[in-house]
Amino acid sequence: MATVHLRIGDLVWGKLGRYPPWPGKIVSPPKDLKKPRGKKCFFVKFFGTEDHAWIKVEQLKPYHPHKEEMIKINKGKRFQQAVDAVEEYLKKAKGKEQAHGSDDKNKSEKGRKAAAKPMKIIEEDDEDAFKGGSSDKEQTDSDPEPSSVQRLVAGTVAGFKWESSPVKDDPHFHHFLLSQSEKPASSMEPISKRLKIIEEDAGSTSIQAADSTALNGSITPTDKRIGFLGLGLMGSGIVSNLLKMGHVVTVWNRTAEKCDLFIQEGARLGRTPAEVVSMCDITFSCVSDPKAARDLVLGPSGVLQGIRPGKCYVEMSTVDPETITELSQVITSRGGRFLEAPVSGSQQLSNDGMLVIVAAGDRTVYEDCSSCFQAMGKTSFFLGEAGNAARMMLILNMVQGSFMATIAEGLTLAQATGQSQQTFLDILCQGQMASTFVDQKCQNILQGNFKPDYYLKHIQKDLRLAISMGDSVNHPTPMAAAANEVYKRAKALDQSDNDMSAVYRAYIH
Repeated sequence: MATVHLRIGDLVWGKLGRYPPWPGKIVSPPKDLKKPRGKKCFFVKFFGTEDHAWIKVEQLKPYHPHKEEMIKINKGKRFQQAVDAVEEYLKKAKGKEQAHGSDDKNKSEKGRKAAAKPMKIIEEDDEDAFKGGSSDKEQTDSDPEPSSVQRLVAGTVAGFKWESSPVKDDPHFHHFLLSQSEKPASSMEPISKRLKIIEEDAGSTSIQAADSTALNGSITPTDKRIGFLGLGLMGSGIVSNLLKMGHVVTVWNRTAEKCDLFIQEGARLGRTPAEVVSMCDITFSCVSDPKAARDLVLGPSGVLQGIRPGKCYVEMSTVDPETITELSQVITSRGGRFLEAPVSGSQQLSNDGMLVIVAAGDRTVYEDCSSCFQAMGKTSFFLGEAGNAARMMLILNMVQGSFMATIAEGLTLAQATGQSQQTFLDILCQGQMASTFVDQKCQNILQGNFKPDYYLKHIQKDLRLAISMGDSVNHPTPMAAAANEVYKRAKALDQSDNDMSAVYRAYIH
């Protein structure tokens, strides 16, 4: 296949991670924005959104030759609005070209020679197309009303125009795009200006961090010293992203050897949990279960021994509400500040900085953790008093665990009845239940790959805790109870340390 040469001004399809190809144009980056090291890439601004990112050249395709192909595989409303914005833009560009051509007929020979030169298809100052549609008013030289993202940045976007998009921002997509680029030295506004507040039916307040990264994923790291206890599947990815985004992190792990890699990346080493807490302003922990969480705080040389007035402790483990209440009480009794912030995701999402953080407890600690949550996740929610995040996370994991067991049951029933498991998956992934989760887990099952992304023993623990929570309020959980029995069977088959998808093996043995 012939090599495609791209340049500034070209219309392209840009691909990032798991997201579909999106139409955009190659533009000049802001002067203060550094180009990522490594493979060749271009700075792309996307149509129909206010998103932009450095995209590797192998993830770019010319717009026109691949237009029909992309339209066939992408059907979303926002995608169609983006394509419409491109077509509207091309109409305007064609109109300008015709107008220039008419004027050229009346110009001198010098003017005709200038007109004969290749026209730059996209003009840098034409921003209407990136709003997702056209405007009745002509663009002026004055700066447009700044977007919510632009208001987060000081200085680095001067001269780089933005327009408000009529398409509602997708915070998941937006944050992923922004996280691809290096961080400038701009400062951030207070987090209170960057929060979406949603009143829930239950009366509690849910606060979603509204794409709080600044231009191109720039995260201004807090000047507070960060501690992190527990470097398992989730904790390792979290710490790596905290370090990448410039945080000062001190780590501890029960198996000390796991700290070595992070020391090489710039982390500091704490000899005990108490020492980490005494050295740091905010200490996070992420361990396996309620017992491990209690032991970490209450045990010898534990967190409680390092707590002093003003010290912040953030419990990220998925545990029951009763454990959270106990830990909150003992931390605050020493003058400490407490936040629970369990995460929804997997090892891969942790590595990618795409976790969902569900927090509750001390609101000021939540705000102090702003840059940390931005580094490790794509969005965060604040649910009010301590215990609410544990309840929400157990419900989320109960649903996920039950769903995984049902998928495994479907795959094995397909096999038992002489149906193709791959065809079952292909049909499933074309319907309403299609998701990255379903596709990845099923493909791994069919390939016999049960490398842990989320331990089976941990999802079974979450199901058990969710069932117990249901019992405490006299709420039936028969689906979760049935799934729990299947996971217990898988554990009996020595699948505890495999991925949760290994529940499949409970049906074939």
